[in-house]
Amino acid sequence: MDPDNIVVRLCVQGVEAEAAYRHEEARALFETAWRSSRDDLEACIAAHYIARQQPDPETALFWNQLALARADSVARKAPERVRGFYATLHLNLGMAHEKLGQIAHARHHFVKAAAALEDITEGGHRVLVEYSVNRGLERTASYSS
Repeated sequence: MDPDNIVVRLCVQGVEAEAAYRHEEARALFETAWRSSRDDLEACIAAHYIARQQPDPETALFWNQLALARADSVARKAPERVRGFYATLHLNLGMAHEKLGQIAHARHHFVKAAAALEDITEGGHRVLVEYSVNRGLERTASYSS
């Protein structure tokens, strides 16, 4: 990702605000990133971060679905641009569905996230996503699809 891209910069600033417990500021930065997005990739990134700031699971699910739809739009033309996003996008969708008690949908997304883990480069982010995916799969294991 281009660190000079306005949407990326706004999202980085939003993550920094989250880390400092300035959640209103983070939400405002992510919403500004959304309004500043000029294409599906930028919209995917902004929607992903907006979802994190939602107070209720229904709205978080909406923004997570929107992020996935925008990633899918990019993938139709240039899959390499979003390949590394899918594990995280499906993880977040799985968690949102789980919070809503939609265990079958949650498991579906945790399985898709697990399948996409190989597309995340090694590092701290991958470790966190893989751990979270495995926990989601464990929690939903009793559901038979």
